[in-house]
Amino acid sequence: MTRRFFGTDGIRGRTNQPPMTAEIAMKVGMAAGAHFLRGDHKHRVVIGKDTRVSGYMMESALVAGFTSVGMDVIMVGPMPTPAVAMLTQSMRADLGVMISASHNPFADNGIKLFGPDGFKLSDSDELAIEALIDVPAKLANAAEIGRARRVEDARGRYIHFAKSTFPDHLRLDGLKVVVDCANGAAYNTAPLALWELGAEVISLGVEPNGLNINHECGSTAPQLLQETVVASGAQIGIALDGDADRLIVVDEQGKVVDGDQLMALIGTTFARAGKLRGDGIVATVMSNLGLERYLNGQGLSLERTSVGDRYVLERMRAGGFNAGGEQSGHIILTDYATTGDGLVAALQILAALVESGKPASELLHLFDPVPQLLKNVRFAGGKPLEDARVKAIIADAEAALRGSGRLVIRPSGTEPVIRVMAEGDDAGEVEAVVDRICDAVKEAAG
Repeated sequence: MTRRFFGTDGIRGRTNQPPMTAEIAMKVGMAAGAHFLRGDHKHRVVIGKDTRVSGYMMESALVAGFTSVGMDVIMVGPMPTPAVAMLTQSMRADLGVMISASHNPFADNGIKLFGPDGFKLSDSDELAIEALIDVPAKLANAAEIGRARRVEDARGRYIHFAKSTFPDHLRLDGLKVVVDCANGAAYNTAPLALWELGAEVISLGVEPNGLNINHECGSTAPQLLQETVVASGAQIGIALDGDADRLIVVDEQGKVVDGDQLMALIGTTFARAGKLRGDGIVATVMSNLGLERYLNGQGLSLERTSVGDRYVLERMRAGGFNAGGEQSGHIILTDYATTGDGLVAALQILAALVESGKPASELLHLFDPVPQLLKNVRFAGGKPLEDARVKAIIADAEAALRGSGRLVIRPSGTEPVIRVMAEGDDAGEVEAVVDRICDAVKEAAG
């Protein structure tokens, strides 16, 4: 069945353009509410958001939709995506909603849905909700319209939860940490959690104005964090994205550490402590070959999935793994959370840093990445990957890299772009392979 609204991570788009309009948001609230009105208990939904100015509009529309079909609404205000997932479960809600476009600019927004177990909805649930969006909703009787209320202590509940994942016998006393919250959802939770654990905290990206989320800050723009770490003499820097489910780290020398290195550290730390399940970790096809080789050298495996944290989580749950993520910084630790949580992942890194006594530059660089190159080819239409010449060039490239590298070619799930990635021991060969394929795709696309 073709999806009209839901993509790989909920519904997302340009604000005030379909599907990200107040009208559609209200219909999503009606449809999702109707789908989860199961049983005879009082039904409720938890709604959180990041700091985009459009969040107010989308929140109001969703509240109208949910209450109109008889579902109570708990609004928690600006909160990280993982906090909404956690609160959905702890408040015994039937559904959780996060209003966010993650690392995208402020003009975009999105709607992510979580089930009562705190996990993102299954494909079948999303398709069922889509089918109801254009169906006239069964509105509640006047006396059964849902009520809406704000919960003022949600921030404290999430901070307490996040701190509970940090080892009881450790403190962050004497550690200077720079944290960049991307002017996003974690601006008032991450710095406070780190301070309560004893760290000396320097905060960046904590003055949201509705328009500056992810703007020259956060995990997708770590330059200011790098400069601040070096200038302040901090031991480590932490960068979150707009909804705080993604983490990038900067060592004391100002060097960026991506999700692959973070997963290597967490995986081997868990393994040494006897806490790693599945004898390995789960990552996507985009994770560096160097990570796979490093884990294999430690007697651990790397299982790969399609791009998207939902696919990582699906494989983790199916295979009994408790650690996984993406090179971009989504780190999923199912012992603690049902989705990626940048703060919780950062606390595991900080715990390892404190216990090791090593500088971050040593602790966080466990392997040398294999040369990797990713290029995007934009096309206007058609199916260039089905062109006979493109297929032949791809086959030749795969043969050239066999045994010394990998090739990953995939269409974007959100825009008309073909992503071409190659990696291998020979950087020159990797670049030549990518360029040949990109040229062929461009020619086929006209």
